Amino acid sequence: MAELRTSLRKLNERYDRIPSAVLLAEAGQQLGHIEFLTGEVPAGRVQRDLRVLLADAATLMGQLVWDASHRRDHATARAYYAQSVEVAKHLNEPVAEGHALLRTCYVALYGANDHREGLNLALQAAHTTRFTSHVLTGLAMLHAAEAHAYLGEGRECERALLGAEKHLEQATATDSACEMYAPTHFGRLAGSCYLTLGDYRRARQYLGETAELLLDRRKSRAIVLGNLTLAAIREHDLDAALDTFNDSVNELHSTRGGGGMNLCFRAARELKPWRTESAVQEAQDRLMALMEAS
Repeated sequence: MAELRTSLRKLNERYDRIPSAVLLAEAGQQLGHIEFLTGEVPAGRVQRDLRVLLADAATLMGQLVWDASHRRDHATARAYYAQSVEVAKHLNEPVAEGHALLRTCYVALYGANDHREGLNLALQAAHTTRFTSHVLTGLAMLHAAEAHAYLGEGRECERALLGAEKHLEQATATDSACEMYAPTHFGRLAGSCYLTLGDYRRARQYLGETAELLLDRRKSRAIVLGNLTLAAIREHDLDAALDTFNDSVNELHSTRGGGGMNLCFRAARELKPWRTESAVQEAQDRLMALMEAS
């Protein structure tokens, strides 16, 4: 159990540094190994611990599949998350269940663009973990805030951000999901919310500060830089937009993160009014070269 848990933790740690496609085979082998062992050991504590690990491994597989597909393979990701939710519910493990629900929320929000479903899933995840993990509850409330922003519900978005901040402030090292927490989470999501709501000044403030702190989490940093580029474009600050656009493409060269890739292409489309500028043409050529290399 200790070896399996350590292997899964190491896979999670590598997720933010290298392409998900590189990790898929190893993660699939681990999931298959855990599933096999779960059926072989007798009922008792070891089998229960294996099933908890199975739920975590299924969630990771869904995360990897979705990212490797550039956030297009919703069905396979959802199937893995549903497997995790089913196992966690059976074991009465709210942290594992809440994590899988939150990952399913990401697919709805950022893949299917079904913001109402994303909001419902985020709130369901927060409800599931409200007595067991301030970290997961806070993260779920952050994504509920973003769903409200997508729906144009500014007041509800602010209220959810405040609730998320209160939960994250109460998180401690003994939280059962403490390894999922990073101090940059709030700034990253708050910046995205204000970008969606059209408050570009506040968005750039949050996102700029967060990007400076994310040097060790490259997929997350590419997403933040992509949003920062969009905020600069919408304020007609071309020089700043090109700086962050090029930084985001640099991050994507080593990680191929689906979220950052999608935001870079959105930014490239919004740069079209300046397409005759040589610097814009060069930036878009770098993005195309990245895709060809993929």
